[in-house]
Amino acid sequence: MITKFFIPELNNHDVQELWFQQYGATCHTARATIDLLKDTFGDRLISRFGPVIWPPRSCDLTPLDYFLWGYVKSLVYADKPQTLDHLEDNIRRVIADIRPQMLEKVIENWTSILDYFRSSRGSHMPEIIFKM
Repeated sequence: MITKFFIPELNNHDVQELWFQQYGATCHTARATIDLLKDTFGDRLISRFGPVIWPPRSCDLTPLDYFLWGYVKSLVYADKPQTLDHLEDNIRRVIADIRPQMLEKVIENWTSILDYFRSSRGSHMPEIIFKM
């Protein structure tokens, strides 16, 4: 996927300053994968074995994991798609319907989480309330 889709798609856009972040799943941190991502992103790779270290299993710190995937999944499967085409159509529709205001709120929440995380020096975050 990285070599056949992701990198060619990146080459279609101006992403010279783009950072890439991933969590520490074994399949994501295989030497060949990390080497390929380092070649593509250089020092702008945030990963378990990248130039910027990201701890394994820290998905609670990324907006994609704490919000987007759950939100998309809840809507994509709401009508119980029975075919791959139906599933793909649902995914496209749900992603297209996400409005900038929602993403702005997600980033505001994420910023609050990071501030809390810094001040608590990495402890659990039971007081965080996500606002929609």
